Amino acid sequence: MEQRKYRADLLSPAFLVLLLFLSLSGRSAVHAYKNYTVGDSLGWFDKLEKPAVDYQKWTVGKNFSLGDFLIFNTDNNHSVVLTYNFTTYKLCDYDDASEHDTTEWSAADPSATTPYAVTVAVPLLKEGTNYFFSGHYDGEQCQNGQQFKINVTHGQGLPKSMRDSSDEAPAPVVPDTGDQTESAPDTIVPSNFDNPVNDVADSDKEVSGSVSLSLHSKFNEFFFVLAGIASACIFLCTE
Repeated sequence: MEQRKYRADLLSPAFLVLLLFLSLSGRSAVHAYKNYTVGDSLGWFDKLEKPAVDYQKWTVGKNFSLGDFLIFNTDNNHSVVLTYNFTTYKLCDYDDASEHDTTEWSAADPSATTPYAVTVAVPLLKEGTNYFFSGHYDGEQCQNGQQFKINVTHGQGLPKSMRDSSDEAPAPVVPDTGDQTESAPDTIVPSNFDNPVNDVADSDKEVSGSVSLSLHSKFNEFFFVLAGIASACIFLCTE
């Protein structure tokens, strides 16, 4: 009799609310926005410069969704091109690409006498296959491994800050070619950057990038209060 009574108490309103809260909290953590550093510590270069790079292999095991960011750490001798056109990608041909399906997020600067570091943040704005490559030097860098493709899922959809401008192509940005010897890397970030949190490649941590610390704090407080109420209810019902 006591055992049957205890099992029935697990269906009490307080306990069911607790389970619902835990379920929603778990979903929030899993589907949070993230950013990924392309190539991890190797950065964004071709095999002639860094033979160890394998960008398609780098994508394995990663789940890319709308609103995530790809972070390209490279220099002014390499460009960052995003296209939704397979032919453009296969031919490594940015010059003949359509502006409607291809965007150059960062242009190379062949005239520069000294390479300097550049960081480019690219948001994922469209579901389906997204192709990335370096489009300069007549496709030589792309043909030598500086390319990859990913599948972008809907996830939780674009954040509000990106929805109105998702169809706008960013203007190419070429950093100042002045004395860069001791300068920090230039960072090219779109105006609608939504502050996602870095993806840690070494441990493949799933880190939330869209929930503020204050919101987490409120969730934690609510969780402990609710857990206490549920525990008290179960204890009293079993007496």
